[in-house]
Amino acid sequence: MSVKYIPVQWNPNKWIYDGVVLACMALYLWVFLTLVPMELGRDGRANGQIHNMRAFGSLAFLMLTVILCLGPLARLDERFLPLIYNRRHFGVLTALVALTHFGFVMDWYYAFSPTPRPEALLTSNTTYDRVLGFPFEILGVIALIILLVLAATSHDFWLKFLKPRLWKRLHFLIYPAYLAVIAHVTLGALQSRTSWVFAAITLGSAVLVSGLHLLTIWRERGADPVETEWVAVCPPGEISDGFARIVYLGQGERVAVFRAGDTFSAISNACAHQNGPLGEGRIIDGCVTCPWHGFQYRVADGRSPEPFTEKVPTYRLRLEGEVIEVNRAANPPGTYVEPIRLSEVAT
Repeated sequence: MSVKYIPVQWNPNKWIYDGVVLACMALYLWVFLTLVPMELGRDGRANGQIHNMRAFGSLAFLMLTVILCLGPLARLDERFLPLIYNRRHFGVLTALVALTHFGFVMDWYYAFSPTPRPEALLTSNTTYDRVLGFPFEILGVIALIILLVLAATSHDFWLKFLKPRLWKRLHFLIYPAYLAVIAHVTLGALQSRTSWVFAAITLGSAVLVSGLHLLTIWRERGADPVETEWVAVCPPGEISDGFARIVYLGQGERVAVFRAGDTFSAISNACAHQNGPLGEGRIIDGCVTCPWHGFQYRVADGRSPEPFTEKVPTYRLRLEGEVIEVNRAANPPGTYVEPIRLSEVAT
């Protein structure tokens, strides 16, 4: 069985992104393994294997926290937008770091088990009926499985095969994975540590992630426009030539109003390839170029140049006084709409 998909090519931005992430990971591991003391737990044991385990486990937790913070940060401040373009690479690296942590755990705690290691992991503690002593290991396993599934399905093939809506819903499992990690750490690592530092980091991370998401929800709900046929955008002079102003229409819909010289057109903000943010791209050679993977569309009709066949919805614009307004109703993908011109603004 095969499914046709359009491969995404590497570009300098991806190499730089991954290089910076890898450098930060290496720096964190070096600092943890060389400068952080090998703190004893309540059991009085600590060695190099346990130190490695803690280094990779804490790194995976912090990387997962950063991943969940990038989305709301980019919605609150456009300066964070470049950080989410290749966030899937970040997620794959997080899954690999978590898998390395799991490997250290299995090698240390279950190396000499008379039963197979996976069986020993799942049967060594079965006190599911109480909080203290709860088998927190299973929570870590659940989180790891989710991260590995998300990493394995992050390739464009799976997006094309599953379709964007189902693929997106699948990747919302990152939130249950994060909750499982929080519970895993709280019920396990924190109960065996005497220092308050790790507990503060865990609590602070959870508060940061939940706080940013709640703030974003509050901001967007407060920004819901009144249910009118036309929604105000801005004066024409506030849109730079070749760029767009993104307008929130409510119900999760966004439109990108582009300026090309003295003309203005509006298309959906979601790229037909992977729902990338078209409004964050720019017009190159007469077409808006998606900042994620370079797919292009003519802004007047929302069509990709031949021989490509991708299409996005278009929207009607009008000038009300000296303010551009966009009609809330989307046209079918690929519908031509006559652009409005700067010369039409009353002087």
